[in-house]
Amino acid sequence: MAKWVKSLIRISTFEVETLQKTLAEVVTRRTHVEMKIATLDAEFELETVRAREDYSLSIHMPAYKKGWDARRVQVVGDLNLIAHEELGIRDQLTEAFEELKKFEHVSEVTKLNRQRQELARENAAMDEAALRMSYSRA
Repeated sequence: MAKWVKSLIRISTFEVETLQKTLAEVVTRRTHVEMKIATLDAEFELETVRAREDYSLSIHMPAYKKGWDARRVQVVGDLNLIAHEELGIRDQLTEAFEELKKFEHVSEVTKLNRQRQELARENAAMDEAALRMSYSRA
C-alpha cells in the first residue's frame, strides 16, 4: 500500500476519533441541561404544592412563576443551541466516516490491483518457462 494512502487513512481516522470525542462531550452537556430542566420542573411542582398548603407562600407564587419561567426559557434556549451543535457534529462525523471509507476503499483497490499484477507476472513467467521447456524437448 502506498505511503500516501496510509497517511490519508491515518489522518481520516484521527479526524473521526476527534469528532467522536467532541460528540461525546456535546451529548454529555445536553444530558446535563436536560437534567437541569427536569430539576427546574420538579422544583416548580414542589413550590406549587407548598403554595397550596401555605397561603403566605401562595401570595408570592406569581413572582416565583415569573422567575422560574425566565430561568426555564434560558435553559431551554441553551438546550436548543446544544441540540443544533450536536446535529452539526453528527453531520461532520458522517462526512468524516465517508471520507475514511473512500480512502480505505482506494487502499483495498490498490492492494487488489497490485496482487492482480503480481499474479499476471507470475503467470507470464510460468507460461514462458513452460514454452522454454516445450521448445527444449522438441
